[in-house]
Amino acid sequence: MSVVLALLAGVAALTAHTAVNAGRWLRRPAPAPAEVTETVAVLLPLRDEAARVTPCLRALLAQRGVPRLRIVVLDDGSTDGTADVVRAVAGDDPRVTLLDGAAPPPGWLGKPHACWQLATRADPAATVLAFVDADVVLAPEAVAAAVGELRAARVTLLSPYPRIVVATAADRLVQPLLQWLWLTFLPLRAMERSARPSLAAAGGQFLLVDRAGYTAAGGHAAVADRILEDVELARAVKRAGGRIALADGSRLATCRMYDDWPQLRDGYTKSLWATFGHPLAAGVVVALLLLLYTAPPLVTVAALAAGAPGVAAGAAGAYLLGVAGRVLSARATGGRWWPDALAHPVSVAVLGWLTLRSYHLRKRRHLTWRGRPVV
Repeated sequence: MSVVLALLAGVAALTAHTAVNAGRWLRRPAPAPAEVTETVAVLLPLRDEAARVTPCLRALLAQRGVPRLRIVVLDDGSTDGTADVVRAVAGDDPRVTLLDGAAPPPGWLGKPHACWQLATRADPAATVLAFVDADVVLAPEAVAAAVGELRAARVTLLSPYPRIVVATAADRLVQPLLQWLWLTFLPLRAMERSARPSLAAAGGQFLLVDRAGYTAAGGHAAVADRILEDVELARAVKRAGGRIALADGSRLATCRMYDDWPQLRDGYTKSLWATFGHPLAAGVVVALLLLLYTAPPLVTVAALAAGAPGVAAGAAGAYLLGVAGRVLSARATGGRWWPDALAHPVSVAVLGWLTLRSYHLRKRRHLTWRGRPVV
């Protein structure tokens, strides 16, 4: 019984932390932002995105409140006619510049190199760089609102996390864990105030950075070989003396990251090893997650079968508190919570399997993405 009470107390503490983060510390950009007077460069790296880039680029062209907007698109060796789609959508709009990307040199991964090319070739007058992925669709005032929050928060780097669009059962199981993990385990206010690079998080789907701070941190050249280039860029900013912040970007942007289960599986597999670092650390974290969130419903059933109603009640309480944390996370970030949160133990189990798969394939040097090796 003491073990079950310890589980209950642990999940309760983490759910309380989720509530504090979501209700008090999570930044939310203003819904009606003031006009931005700065020059802002929106940077869009593309590799074989012909099927997805049109909604993204149209949304960028429709931005309001940023009269000095510049859009720089880089075709990173696409073979599916991505550049032709960009030209068709952009037409002769003078705000859009289309660049041909160079292959990454030794020591560089594809995404950091594409972002570095964009940043170094953007309009020199731009004081803010906004990195956007092709699977992101921005609301009409998203850039203005995000720049306003960047300046209001007085940070160097702001990550307004988009609302993740879920369509398949796999999406609904796995994707909400992104927001849940940082709302549950990351102290947001401490992250903003602390200078420790290890206390950092960011999402590369929609990321804004003050250009001077980006340059001082070394930009993407400082994270050239990092698979989690977004998080590593945030750490580089901190090492250079800058500050970072996360924000709820669910009203500003939507993102459909993967089209099907194989894409989702491989997308997480390529990077989870980098999230946890050493395999031993990953094993400890996964074991704790399984113990706290997957074991309680199993213990509930076993205790009921064994005629131990007290143990069953404690385990059921831990399960329900875990579900509550997932509900809080979803409601704070525009996600779907019913009935998906009830399957939270299964979600955590799938995350554990993906983590093990990531380390296994990395050890065998079989990790690739978009036709390029990632390790």
